[in-house]
Order: sequence, then C-alpha cells, then structure tokens
Amino acid sequence: MTSSLKDRSVVVTGGSKGIGKGIARVFANAGAKVVIVARNRDQAAAAAKEIGQGAHGMAGDVTNLRDMEAVAKAAADRNGGIDVLCANAGIFPQAKLEEMTSEQWDEVIGTNLKGCFHSVKACVPYLKSSDQGRVVLTSSITGPVTGFPGWSHYGASKSGQLGFMHTACIELAKYGITVNAVMPGNIITEGLAGLGDDYLKTMAASIPLKRLGTVEDIGHAALYFASKEAGYVTGQTIIVDGGQILPESLEALAQA
Repeated sequence: MTSSLKDRSVVVTGGSKGIGKGIARVFANAGAKVVIVARNRDQAAAAAKEIGQGAHGMAGDVTNLRDMEAVAKAAADRNGGIDVLCANAGIFPQAKLEEMTSEQWDEVIGTNLKGCFHSVKACVPYLKSSDQGRVVLTSSITGPVTGFPGWSHYGASKSGQLGFMHTACIELAKYGITVNAVMPGNIITEGLAGLGDDYLKTMAASIPLKRLGTVEDIGHAALYFASKEAGYVTGQTIIVDGGQILPESLEALAQA
C-alpha cells in the first residue's frame, strides 16, 4: 500500500498543524510529494521544513475559491499534477447554541464545508488526469455520530461533508476518482491539548482503548483511502476513535 503512494502528488489543506500535519507526515514518509496548504505561509513552510522529504508549504484560504484554484495550479505545476487531495482544513471554536451568532455559524460552515467544496472543485481538473485520483475528506464522529455542547455548527459542517461526499463520489467516478472520508474521534492535537488535562483524562476514560488517538492514526487511514489498493472503495467512511462510540455508558466499560 505504501509503495503505491511513492512519488504521487498530494495536497493537504490545513496541513500546518494538528491532524493535517500528521496526514502530511504519513504521506511524506510513504514517498509522496506533499504540498502543505495553510492560510499562513510561514506556518505552512515551517511544517514542510519539519516534515522534510521534499514537502513544500503554500499559502491558501479554503474559503476563497480563487485562492484554492491558484494553489491547485501551483501544486500541479510543481509536482507534475495532483493525484491526491486531503481536504482537511477545519476550525472548531466552541459556542453554545443560545449564545452563538450568525457570524460564528457562517465562519465554521464557510471553512469546514464550503472550504471542502472549494478544495475539491479546484483540484478536480488535475485529479481527472491522474490514474490514481483520490479525494480524502477529514470529517469527524462529532455531528455524523455524536454531539458535544458548543459544537452544533461544527457538527453540522462535518455531517454536511458526508452528504457532499455521497454525491461527489458518484459524479467523479466516471473519471476514476474516488471520494472517501476519515472520521476521527478524540485525537491529541494542539487544539485538543488546550482543553486541559482533566478533559483529556475524562475522554481517555470513555474510550475502550484507554487512550486518545494520534494524528498519525488519522494519516494512516487517509493513506489507505489514497492507495492503489483502495481503488474500488468510494463514498465510504472509516471511524478512527479507539472504539469511543461503541459503549452505551462508562458502566459498560467498567463491566468489560
């Protein structure tokens, strides 16, 4: 599976930190030519330098279609096309429903859902020319499966990504392009670490594997979807959560 990504051109949005950087690292370790996209050019470049192996950072805002079209062209020019898009960029500012503003809602939907659309639309012309065209979305268990106070906008955006995927995979199948999604549970990232040790311990206690996931756990799932071996898999999801969604309650874990 790893060998089928060697020298493939891969674009990772939101790749300067967190899950995105983990995905970029896994692909780079597999020998892919990785372009990391982030709003901040310096952060994208720093992540690329940290990962090494020829990774390259570019500035791009997923909320702006022209921006993403420019990024896609630059990535294709640099690496001889685009084989894989990992549409990962996303934000998750907490705001409970009664206090949430329309602007906060629009910001999250605009980045997570509309930004996903922009990224895919911009890369499709190049993915069509690949013999291994792949789109991998970073969704979440939050929204499609679970809920958490303060994340109604985030949950809606992540559920929306799956609705987008179900039709996009049909439309793009005629070009041999597959579209799939990874649904992370609680993954250790800079953003999650900011919620505090007590939160992390509580979350780990509710996971059958008794630990939070790593960004590389998500990267390896994305790598499978992008591989040659997954060429007959499209419109599907992989939940990567250590079994978090399975227990009925903490009591179920206590009885295990």
